[in-house]
Amino acid sequence: MEKSEKKGRKSTPLDSRIWRRYVQYLKLERGFSSHTQEAYLEDLRKWLRFLEDEYVDARYVSLDHLERFVVALAEVGVQARSQARILSGLRSFYRFLMVEREIDADPTELLESPKIGKHLPDVLSLDEINALMDAVDLSKDEGHRDRAMLEMLYSCGLRVSELCNLQMSNLYLDEGFVRVMGKGDKERIVPLSPQVTEELGYWFDDRNRIEPRPGHENYVFLSLRRRTKLSRILVFHVIKELAGQCGLQKNVSPHTFRHSFATHLLEGGANLRAIQAMLGHESIATTEIYMHIDRSRLREEILEHHPRNLLYKERCRAD
Repeated sequence: MEKSEKKGRKSTPLDSRIWRRYVQYLKLERGFSSHTQEAYLEDLRKWLRFLEDEYVDARYVSLDHLERFVVALAEVGVQARSQARILSGLRSFYRFLMVEREIDADPTELLESPKIGKHLPDVLSLDEINALMDAVDLSKDEGHRDRAMLEMLYSCGLRVSELCNLQMSNLYLDEGFVRVMGKGDKERIVPLSPQVTEELGYWFDDRNRIEPRPGHENYVFLSLRRRTKLSRILVFHVIKELAGQCGLQKNVSPHTFRHSFATHLLEGGANLRAIQAMLGHESIATTEIYMHIDRSRLREEILEHHPRNLLYKERCRAD
């Protein structure tokens, strides 16, 4: 049947049976969190909408279909980094179809991802970290909460989702560590500094006067107005407000504290494997981005202090 004859009755690009099995695969076999599962499924929905317009079943696509999909993403303004993420999700989906014997060959095998340059994240100096901490108004009802929140982001290197979901039962203040549930429900143990423990103590004095809503009793950080666990948006808002008060020109977000935590550890001589464990990175390659930051600093130090370079500078001044 010609494509023109099909106009007005688009085919279904994926059997609902396969969709249900893939959802189970992401949840049970890959162990993804609900947030990550939804991200994978939303990217798959983009692909299926594209295939619906092409009148193609998802099991019978070619490399040409995939390449035209990438072009379509670029045309609507999807950036290279987001394109790469979407394609990573499609590779996962077609690996699943191979395992399930729904297809005989993986159409994504020869698909190239868009080139992405290495991104060196903004890193705050210790003085900038201190300035943000000092900018918290402790006379406000939320003051001690916000100070403890910033201390945990920086001193423990938490992701914002990990901070918001942190449970009272995961804090071991006497022993000096916190149990963190990271991506894919992977657990890690992170030490608590005396400063964090002290700030948490001040916040708990205030928190004891709040009656959390049912289901939110065990969360460490609460919204004072809603009496529920903190939202990611509120954490972003607090940090942006403080950065504005300090006049920081850098792009400061909750993740900036995590980057700064890792970079300062590396600069202080910490082992890269130890930093990997603290951050909860599954691959050391993810942690190695901090090596690029440290190498830049190392180069500056060498140029500043190496005797041959000092001699060169003196000759230049003499000329």
